[in-house]
Amino acid sequence: MSISPEFALIHRHFAGCAPPNFLALGIGDDAALLPWPVADAQRRGNPPPAGQKAALAITTDTLVAGVHFFADGDPAALGWKALAVNLSDLAAMGARPVAFLLALTIPKADEQWLRPFVEGLAQCARAYEVALVGGDTTRGPLAITITALGEVPWGEAVRRSGAQVGDDLWVSGQPGRAGLGLAIRKGQLADSLCGAAEWLAALDRPIPRVALGLALRTVAHAMLDLSDGLTQDACHLVEERPELAVVLKEEWLPLAPLLDGGAPLALARTALLAGGDDYELLFTAPATARAAVLTASKTSATPVHRIGSIEPRSEGEPLMLKTTAGAMTPLTPRGWDPFREES
Repeated sequence: MSISPEFALIHRHFAGCAPPNFLALGIGDDAALLPWPVADAQRRGNPPPAGQKAALAITTDTLVAGVHFFADGDPAALGWKALAVNLSDLAAMGARPVAFLLALTIPKADEQWLRPFVEGLAQCARAYEVALVGGDTTRGPLAITITALGEVPWGEAVRRSGAQVGDDLWVSGQPGRAGLGLAIRKGQLADSLCGAAEWLAALDRPIPRVALGLALRTVAHAMLDLSDGLTQDACHLVEERPELAVVLKEEWLPLAPLLDGGAPLALARTALLAGGDDYELLFTAPATARAAVLTASKTSATPVHRIGSIEPRSEGEPLMLKTTAGAMTPLTPRGWDPFREES
């Protein structure tokens, strides 16, 4: 498997900025992890002191007009989404969101745009009980950067690299809806379809699965959030584990709800496997934990689907599809990458 252009760029240019050795986890996952609070002994490179109870999870995302969103879109929805996509990263670590910082670049101080943007941002902050604690504003092309902070009990953060042979592969909610919402915005689908309102809501106001992430903290072996597309993100689960492969089972993929909403088969399948912008949780858990996963689903009021498994890798293929006829077929990872031309 070749590493994606975005991740290759990060590894090539930023890996040399080695994280301080008091970090629990540096770049490469959904969030970094620091001991919390950071004691002086930890800054000197010693192991966490006795009684260390929590780690600080830190994540940041930038949304750029014309790249990640339409510049003339609803500013209130944009305010919600800008924070929600960061909270989704914290959810993927099993971290509880605490606070965030906002760096806002705007072409001008337009009160008619700023008021609804801030209200959408505040709505999301209130819904997930996080506080804005600082940031920066400046003038330039429209871009929004949020850094979100969360806390997780020491040693309990769920990393994306923890999958094991025999694990079930699960996904929350309904991936593919945001991709179909984008197709509507681009004029590729009619907004009169019965699923259109749901798809547009998924695109504009994604729901970070914080409650599910917390409930899975001691259940899941590996977890990440779906931001770039199911097949592309699934490969991140085994990116550092060349002995493992992700096997998707065709008959288990939640395609039917997208078809029921009126999406054509080919577009629905593409949106499900490669659409991106879903912000659902993709996670693995042992087969013995199926009851625990379903309990987490119930307590968090978040539906989950078992869609595959983690298997030993053969012939170097990290991602496979088991068809309804039982054949095993390699799948090419597809999805969003800012440095891949076809994105």
